[in-house]
Amino acid sequence: AARAPIYDKVFEAMITDWRRHWRQGDFPFLFVQIASYKASPADLWPTVRDAQRRTLVLANTGMAVTIDISNPRSMHPADKQSVGQRLALAARAIAYGENLEFSGPLFRQVGADGHSLRVWFDHAEGLTTKGGGEPMGFEVAGSDRKYRAAAARLDGNGVIVSSPEVAEPKYVRYGWKDAPAVNLYNGANLPASPFSSEELLPGVN
Repeated sequence: AARAPIYDKVFEAMITDWRRHWRQGDFPFLFVQIASYKASPADLWPTVRDAQRRTLVLANTGMAVTIDISNPRSMHPADKQSVGQRLALAARAIAYGENLEFSGPLFRQVGADGHSLRVWFDHAEGLTTKGGGEPMGFEVAGSDRKYRAAAARLDGNGVIVSSPEVAEPKYVRYGWKDAPAVNLYNGANLPASPFSSEELLPGVN
């Protein structure tokens, strides 16, 4: 838990160090985002999950999201086939250069839209929700960083979020629980990664 807020820096450093020592250039590095699991709040599970997402800034890295195929009572998903299939998609695209969708929606940026926030994603072609209905799992906060559940609706390849409890929203997050109820996917049936638009600070969850 103590390292959760700096996990992205530590993880990036490890990948960079391996690449330097192995002298093979920026070779593909693929990993699995931690699954849905009812951990102790002190473990900062959402913070670690988002730190893994942020590591994708490194070239030739890919992440398999498992938020939708895991058991909250076990940190290791029993559905290994889906995990393997998602890693294989990343390998085909990143290592072998195939032109295919290999990732679910990834947070790109957020901007003000009146009393709402508009969220843009990469890998968002055909953005949809599993089973229909409105997107679940979004929260917004103002400058006080006090998050409230947000209503969300699809808007093309983005999502518009708002809450009557937050008059001037500034930050948005998605799936920010150990075992969140989320349903955002792209047209390739790959799930969106949980995220926070807020900069991660030591001691902040």
